[in-house]
Amino acid sequence: MKHLPLHWKIIIGMVLGVGFGFLASAVGATEFVVDWIKPFGIIFINALKLIAIPLIVASLIKGISDLQDISQLSRIGGRTLALFLMTTVTAVTIGLGIVNLVNPGKVVLPETREQLLAAYATDASQRIEIATAQSEQGPLQFFVDMVPDNIVGAASFNGNMLQVIVFVVFFGVGLILIPPDKARPVKAFFDGVNDVILKLIDLLMATAPYAVFALLAALVVEAPSADLFAALLTYSVCVLLGLAVLILVFYPLLVRLFTGVGYGTFFRGIAPAQLLAFSTSSSAATLPATLDRTTNHLGVSEEIASFVLPIGATVNMDGTSLHQAVAAVFVAQVFGLELDLTTQLGIVVTASLASIGAAAVPSAGIITLVIVLGQAGIPVEGIALIFAVDRPLDMCRTIANVTGDATVAMAVAKSVGKLEVGAVGTKP
Repeated sequence: MKHLPLHWKIIIGMVLGVGFGFLASAVGATEFVVDWIKPFGIIFINALKLIAIPLIVASLIKGISDLQDISQLSRIGGRTLALFLMTTVTAVTIGLGIVNLVNPGKVVLPETREQLLAAYATDASQRIEIATAQSEQGPLQFFVDMVPDNIVGAASFNGNMLQVIVFVVFFGVGLILIPPDKARPVKAFFDGVNDVILKLIDLLMATAPYAVFALLAALVVEAPSADLFAALLTYSVCVLLGLAVLILVFYPLLVRLFTGVGYGTFFRGIAPAQLLAFSTSSSAATLPATLDRTTNHLGVSEEIASFVLPIGATVNMDGTSLHQAVAAVFVAQVFGLELDLTTQLGIVVTASLASIGAAAVPSAGIITLVIVLGQAGIPVEGIALIFAVDRPLDMCRTIANVTGDATVAMAVAKSVGKLEVGAVGTKP
């Protein structure tokens, strides 16, 4: 067991956690799991979130300062954003294609719809209120929100990660522009901080299998009733099928085309980060593991990974975008609405842009989904229909988000000669 690869340890923890959860439900020990098992999983997630901001600050400053000049930053940044946009639009298109082919909303019975709407009305109204406030803002409010007026305040909340990234990029640009002798001690300090954070990641990852056990056991005992899951089975299959195409076909194909790295090598390298993403439902919480796997197992240089991945964890939400496309059409079908081509093209644009502002935390996509529904003229109350299965689907779409980040990091690294192809897959 000691020498077992980390991803197998995590898988074992997942299986045992699910089994323990079902057993606890059968013997009436739900409260025991919630009170005595679940807290260990929450502690693990909190610890990952605890180092997320320091990791982004240290790794991004290191990545930018390792670049020789502003032209390098511009070239890498442009390629990164172009690839992020391309993968996001592709994800939304895949989702729309599948949901229009399967038509999952047409199999939901009226009585089931009313039951779901009633059960999750409170949660729905809370998300609608948040999204309404966002929709009433000006067209440039997103860019205003990107620039914080207080970096300490911005760094106090992981949902403000984009603001932190903007400041850190600005700081890194200044570090490049000042004389090397003055920049050297600042760079050395953040290099040291980065090394400390990476060591903390190693310590946390050693506990990941146990945390995954706790999280999955709690998820099973707290799951909604089986009849609600049955009513939404077709919808869930559509989302999972789209994510499978994205993760198992699209991303490895891009990796192969851009880098020449094979299918098996890619997934062996990224698997532990994917499993952690599944357990935590948070790209931000998974960021330390993603950074470790791409640099140490997929051959991406630290300067590229430290630049691409923190940005990707904030703005590159392919799984979330795909889910929003499927969910929007599903809700429309449940309400008997027919969406024309123009409306669905609007969903492509809105879902792609909305995913950029989605926080890298569990279920943040539900809030941005309200914006997508509103743009398409679909009753926003319909989000209550999907709350019952959102948690497990959120776990799966986070895998896509993390895999997409790693894919783009490898492609960008290869394009600038920073991918050590000979080192890919050589570490245990």
